[in-house]
Amino acid sequence: MAGLFCIKRLMYKTLSLIFFCFIPGLLLAQKAIDPDRRIDTSGKKDIIDIGRYLFHFGHKPLQAQKNKFVYFSILPLPYSAPGGGQVLFTSTTAGFYTGDHSTTYLSTVSFTPYFNFHGRYGLPFRSSIWTKDNSWVIQGDTRFLVYPQSTWGLGGKQPEFNKFVVNYNYIRFYQSALKRITSYFFAGIGYDLDYYLDIETSDPNAFKKFTGYQYGTSADKNSLSSGATINLLYDTRNNNFNPLPGSYTNVVYRVNSMALGSNANWQSLYVDMRKYISLTPDKKKNMLALWSFYWKAFGNGIPYLNLPSIGWDPYQRSGRGIEQNRYRSKSLLYFETEYRRDVTANGLLGFVAFANMNSVSQPNTNQFSYWHPAAGTGLRIKFNKSSGTNIAIDYGFSKNYSSVRVGLGEAF
Repeated sequence: MAGLFCIKRLMYKTLSLIFFCFIPGLLLAQKAIDPDRRIDTSGKKDIIDIGRYLFHFGHKPLQAQKNKFVYFSILPLPYSAPGGGQVLFTSTTAGFYTGDHSTTYLSTVSFTPYFNFHGRYGLPFRSSIWTKDNSWVIQGDTRFLVYPQSTWGLGGKQPEFNKFVVNYNYIRFYQSALKRITSYFFAGIGYDLDYYLDIETSDPNAFKKFTGYQYGTSADKNSLSSGATINLLYDTRNNNFNPLPGSYTNVVYRVNSMALGSNANWQSLYVDMRKYISLTPDKKKNMLALWSFYWKAFGNGIPYLNLPSIGWDPYQRSGRGIEQNRYRSKSLLYFETEYRRDVTANGLLGFVAFANMNSVSQPNTNQFSYWHPAAGTGLRIKFNKSSGTNIAIDYGFSKNYSSVRVGLGEAF
């Protein structure tokens, strides 16, 4: 009975938090989708235009471009991957509409395989499909990773030199389907699976001894987390690659169950909030982007590698300038601000400047006692103006660490 009471109390608190997160969205829910909030390519240039000019490719008629179904962007480059180390990767993105542009958001698909010559590679595939008139949004995230990576234990006070390398293979399968309730508000369910295989260290007991954590730290044993999700979404953007002014809130409540094959019964809550503010009324981009999220895991038996960690948010975009996996615990708070500006009037070149801060809870007190800042700047090159896709080159730095990230699309 006591366990049932705790579960009911936890669900009440969770639903209360979700309700208050969505109050701004519900107040605006009756507003119709704005038909003028679409990508305007008039007078704009991208790398495709430059290629046509330099190599004398034929220029398609304007009407043919407007009716184009899929907008591809492909970027093969060496770069510094999340988690450290130089890798070779090819980022391929596709944007397309399943309905009229004025009533349907841009659907996006991305495939970003990468590898290096030290036994590390990954095959991540992500999709966000908006059906006609935004009746449904179907989201997917599938990955297979071979991922040797350093860990620093739990909490926010671990020194930089005190780290430990763990080798493992990772399979992720996340799927969700959300139905439109009002113009910008969606609700649905999903299924999440995390499978960590062949966890290896130099000594069978070294991982557990280093972290002081008993779940999911046994060498040569697999860790499986399998659970259903409740998903709520409020989204006034119409482009994931390059968001226009608007708002975004996403809430995912996950219930892992041994009945579904999970090694233990535990839950997690992820609340993601973003705001995009235009600073000038003209068409030249001059925008402030704000991002914050709260991520918490609760229950007994949570595997170590499933605990909230910087850089392991769903899109693996948090913590630019901070090494992935650097801070980990049962709760994580994150804040980021980015200024985005076009340099050229045709939108071909732009830049960003960003700053972020994160904190994880302390193992013994559950308090957010230590905050870790980072900052940086980046160059933007318009790859495909029809989908709004940029080549993003970001340099970020924090205490004792710096990195360069290259990819397609904005960080958030």
